[in-house]
Amino acid sequence: MLEHGGRLRRAALEYGIAEEDWLDLSTGLAPWPFPVPEIPLRAWARLPENDDGLEQAACDYYGAAQVLPVAGSQMAIQLLPRLRRAGKVGVLSPCYAEHAEAWRRSGYIVREVLEQEVDFFLDSLDVLVVVNPNNPTGLNLTPARLLDWHARLAQRGGWLVVDEAFMDNTPQLSLAPHAHQVGLIVLRSFGKFFGLAGVRLGFVLAERKLLRLLAEQVGPWAVSGPTRVLGQACLRDTEGHTRQRIRSDEASERLAALLERHGFKPQGGCALFQWLITEQAAALHEFMARRGILLRLFAHNSSLRFGLPADAADEARLEQALQAFAKHCSKEKTA
Repeated sequence: MLEHGGRLRRAALEYGIAEEDWLDLSTGLAPWPFPVPEIPLRAWARLPENDDGLEQAACDYYGAAQVLPVAGSQMAIQLLPRLRRAGKVGVLSPCYAEHAEAWRRSGYIVREVLEQEVDFFLDSLDVLVVVNPNNPTGLNLTPARLLDWHARLAQRGGWLVVDEAFMDNTPQLSLAPHAHQVGLIVLRSFGKFFGLAGVRLGFVLAERKLLRLLAEQVGPWAVSGPTRVLGQACLRDTEGHTRQRIRSDEASERLAALLERHGFKPQGGCALFQWLITEQAAALHEFMARRGILLRLFAHNSSLRFGLPADAADEARLEQALQAFAKHCSKEKTA
């Protein structure tokens, strides 16, 4: 299996630091979970049903015509390749590695392309996969550009798959209102913005025929009854949405400024993380881990992703560690 952030238990064992003593900045999750509503006993005792209001709540929240709930958008990533015959797939890279992996495992020819290469390769592809905003670079493509790519693909029976896992802070840039069009598939993650990744909930937005085919692959009762209750409550909490957007935007801006103050100006990011390319990535990752601060290291391009500190105390802890790293580097240079 591919490596991901959030492997806190493994880090605790490796570095001999108790889990509760870590500052985990390795994931792109909002560090303020939405409140969990009281779950009625019947949600635990009965099989889940799909006419309980969750789908409508998701349609209202995303501005989509129809949705399919799944047990996390990762499920959809793994199942979508089953709905086509083998062909050529482009993945706008670097991005969440599970996309390319899922298509490769299903026998597709996968080409990882840079943003400036898409127009050159697009007419030779059957599927283009884009993460927008991108993880980990934070690249944000305009709806007009994406819809142009979709039109070019759709006229040949191709697909544009857009993973909008980090789109909640910028809903005006979402392709959700266009997802009823044939050949356009939008994936939305619930856990990141709502800070509740453990519930494993996501949504696929697409035209009805494709959603029916995907539902057959997903099978019945994929999303548990308690998760459906919780998801509906969170999706309808409009005051909570506003509060979460404001505090994540502000925390992301503070994080970027904090890193820049210590000579690490981020090359990208979004409302839920900042991304840094540096020759010191591996050394900084190790230095922080030995102090109980977990970052997400991308060794292939010597970069780090920093998730959001939850409060002023977490920000101060990160700043102190960055100051200590600067002193450590200075001593090494003079040694």
